[in-house]
Amino acid sequence: MKIDDKHVILIVEDNPEDYEATVRGFRSSGVANPIFRCEDGDQALDFLFHQGEYADSEKYPCPGIILLDLDLPGTDGREVLAEIKKTEGLKKIPGVVLTTSSDERDITQCYEDGANSYIIKPVDFSGLIQAIQRLKDYWFEIVVLPK
Repeated sequence: MKIDDKHVILIVEDNPEDYEATVRGFRSSGVANPIFRCEDGDQALDFLFHQGEYADSEKYPCPGIILLDLDLPGTDGREVLAEIKKTEGLKKIPGVVLTTSSDERDITQCYEDGANSYIIKPVDFSGLIQAIQRLKDYWFEIVVLPK
């Protein structure tokens, strides 16, 4: 299963500028997938477990890929990643950490918790566009995932 244009992208990002830049990066790379945003870890877990305002699984479908910032208000991205990767039905969803943290402890912990990729956000927009293009090429065109 490749991530095709029907698969939902879930972006868990509290910074509105980073979210908008990521969406622009996807759109300029030709990605037309539906994109949902959660602004904190608690919202992300509600989305993934279809709880609270996200209870309607038709309106809020399970994502084909999750882009996850680490430094989130409330439940942080590290905790969200650990929860996703220990939950049957969610653990096969690619979890891509997209963060500003270059801390070796974060990188190591995220991979230990099951992150599929760890990407440090470039500081400028053109660098982010290139990173999103590479992410799109890899996850949407090259990788084959289990069904």
